[in-house]
Amino acid sequence: MLSVVADESARPELRADLDELAREGARRMLAVALEAEVDDYLAAHAAERDERGRRLVVRNGHARQREVTTVAGSIPVRTPRVDDRRVDPATGERARFRSVILPPWCRKSLRVGEVLPLLYLHGLSTGDFVPALEAFFGSAAGLSAATVGRLLAGWQADYQAFCGRDLSDRDYVYCWADGVHFRVRLEQARLCCLVIVGVRADGTKELVAVADGERESTDSWAELLRDLRRRGMCAPVVMVGDGALGLWAALRDVFPATRHQRDWVHKTANVLGCLPTSVQAGARKALSEIRDAPDRDHAQRAIEVFARDYGTKWPKAAAKITDDAEELLCFYDFPAEHWLHLKTSNPIESTFATVRLRTRVTKGPGSKAAGLAMAFKLLEAAQDRWRAVNGPHLVALVRAGARFDKGVIVERPDELGEVAA
Repeated sequence: MLSVVADESARPELRADLDELAREGARRMLAVALEAEVDDYLAAHAAERDERGRRLVVRNGHARQREVTTVAGSIPVRTPRVDDRRVDPATGERARFRSVILPPWCRKSLRVGEVLPLLYLHGLSTGDFVPALEAFFGSAAGLSAATVGRLLAGWQADYQAFCGRDLSDRDYVYCWADGVHFRVRLEQARLCCLVIVGVRADGTKELVAVADGERESTDSWAELLRDLRRRGMCAPVVMVGDGALGLWAALRDVFPATRHQRDWVHKTANVLGCLPTSVQAGARKALSEIRDAPDRDHAQRAIEVFARDYGTKWPKAAAKITDDAEELLCFYDFPAEHWLHLKTSNPIESTFATVRLRTRVTKGPGSKAAGLAMAFKLLEAAQDRWRAVNGPHLVALVRAGARFDKGVIVERPDELGEVAA
């Protein structure tokens, strides 16, 4: 039988808890890495000597110990120093060794710097950081509310840079648009956040715009769309959104060539809201037969059936489908692989569930500016997890003007016209 035998000097380490072992291991590995980095630097400049034959790059002891906060906890570090006597002949400045692993200014790893604002975004208040994370990191250094506040202050600059970026090098073929409302703690009015997410020609999804809107009005949407156009954005082929009239009126003014596709999730909820509870189950099934029909012809017939069954008693509910039939069935003119994505604005709705969670925890952001920055950072963080649309290779064909019949590309459009004739 195998057994572990430890000498007396090792017993204190064996008695240490798992977190202490992790921190000690991290400290040792970091020390070894820093020594190896200095050794490589010295070896690279070993041949450089002065007129007396002495080396210009030599060791110079160690710096004072400092605490560095990492994902393994807070660990003490003494970085090796280098005496570099070389002089740049062009500028006359002394050369200096700078560690890539642990720069002189670094007091916490980049991962920790990234996770602190995200913890705030997902509901942890600034005053709770020290008691919540001190035990995990082993130290309160760098975890104060002021430190977190400084990290959050950078969001405003990131958001402003995002709002001013050039869009001429991007091509959004499909776009989803929605307005999301949430409370602002220090102001009376609620924040209406106008969001647009686009699909690029390679099939990937990307955040296009986040802006403050006035109750999703036509003027607010038009101003946002005009700003995107000024920065070089081309008209998308299809815009997906709910029944907010402001969006569609603004779209007709700014991007008149863009097709309209109504969101089926919102439409279904609106129709069911006009029907008594006793018939909603059957109406929901009838609506799904329209939405999930194999082609436009079957969908049109399903609309006729819905209007016949519910139009007499509940004309308002039936009109919500018949009046918007063209916008509801727009997706049938595009690849079948894309139908699932074009039926709903879920890419925005699902992402903003996190924003609503955050604003419920903190009773809303402190101001509209903070709310917009918060929404932008949450969407930016979620963007890395968005998957490309199905059939991404077909997106470029849609932009090129290819025609599709029953979800399949028409190789020779003239043949389709002959068949119709």
